[in-house]
Amino acid sequence: MVRQIVPVFALLLGSALLLFAGGMHGLILPVRGSIEGFSASALGLLGTGWAVGYVAGCLIAPRLVGMVGHIRTFGVMCAMAAAAVLLQALIVETWAWIPVRAVSGFCFAGAAMIVESWLNDRAQPGTRGTIFGIYTMVNLVAVTAGQMAISLGDASGFVFFAVAAIVYCLALVPTALSTSASPAPLTSVRLDLPALWRNSPVAVVAVFLVGISNAAFGTLAAVYADRVGLALTAIALFVSIPVLAGALAQIPIGLASDRMDRRKVLLATAVVALAADLAFVLLLPEGRLLNLLLVGAFGAAIFAMYPIIVAHANDHAPPGTSIQVSGGLLMVFGLGSILGPLVAGVAMTELGPGGLFLTTVVAHVLMIVFTIWRMAVKAAVPEDQKTPFQISVPARAATPETAALSAGEDEAEPLEASEEDAPGDDPAPEEGAGPESADR
Repeated sequence: MVRQIVPVFALLLGSALLLFAGGMHGLILPVRGSIEGFSASALGLLGTGWAVGYVAGCLIAPRLVGMVGHIRTFGVMCAMAAAAVLLQALIVETWAWIPVRAVSGFCFAGAAMIVESWLNDRAQPGTRGTIFGIYTMVNLVAVTAGQMAISLGDASGFVFFAVAAIVYCLALVPTALSTSASPAPLTSVRLDLPALWRNSPVAVVAVFLVGISNAAFGTLAAVYADRVGLALTAIALFVSIPVLAGALAQIPIGLASDRMDRRKVLLATAVVALAADLAFVLLLPEGRLLNLLLVGAFGAAIFAMYPIIVAHANDHAPPGTSIQVSGGLLMVFGLGSILGPLVAGVAMTELGPGGLFLTTVVAHVLMIVFTIWRMAVKAAVPEDQKTPFQISVPARAATPETAALSAGEDEAEPLEASEEDAPGDDPAPEEGAGPESADR
């Protein structure tokens, strides 16, 4: 284990610092915004802005790295992220916070892609799974630590903005001092909705709806917790517990999805999420314990959905295309992430805190209905033709490089050809051909 960690320690440390700052930054904004009296609609737009920037970063970062290299681009991303959080501390206005939050999303995506690309390049076939597992654990711990740190001080002041900016700057130090050679070019992804739809309609619809629900919750969970009267420590727990519960739930859910129709597992997970949605809407819990119990069940469901969807889509993907499929689904998830916080913010403004979970109710009901319909019209993939389930980082922290890092040995190389293939290359599977004819 130590031998595997030492060569990539600097990269893991840089990632941990980046995620710590990102977790702190992402929570201090809605908490401080609520203190300042920002409307839920305005705070929802922060999530929309971040998602727009994040998707743009995933698309543009590979070009920037190609022009100036990994280390310079990573330094620029960290510096801009630090400047963004300080600017939000200086100008506490919604008209300034929303576009600056988009800059943060752009920088975060670019920096994360560079770290993952470097890890992917340093990983050997025999250590790739271990390194990806360690990287996933580091990310979860770092994000949670950044969020929980908010409970240690006064959210109404300048301190947490300054700390986040300092840690963003520190994140560039390990990679800047690294003696490792720069890795291969970043994986580029183009969004080809018709091809994704032909590959798996369930995956496309479900990942879009998961983007809506997860981004709405990720952006406005702290606002909900504040407006139902939870203290600052409980707010931090309300945001952190779901992510940890989702990470733990991926293990049994992944095992189940490898042994049965993944659509059934997705359906069961969506039903659990819907039950938690309805509990929040109908019970209107106010106490700390009940809120944390419900949000733990909610997080265990919603944060385990994304890897099920990716695995289901890859069950139908032609050989050698899983990275393109996973990257395309990430872009669809990003589109849902743009819409979700906007809709939930308006719902909370008009209907009160419960509007957040009314938004997720709609998303999960639509997912359940569509999945049942597809199960009725298409058969499941044969067990011997399924790809292994991969534990995933939370989708909002994933990039196209995450798919490359977690890929098997035969697909671990960068896929520059993914956006240059001729129109006739790697044709989409036709109905009736192999496992791709089973539902999707």
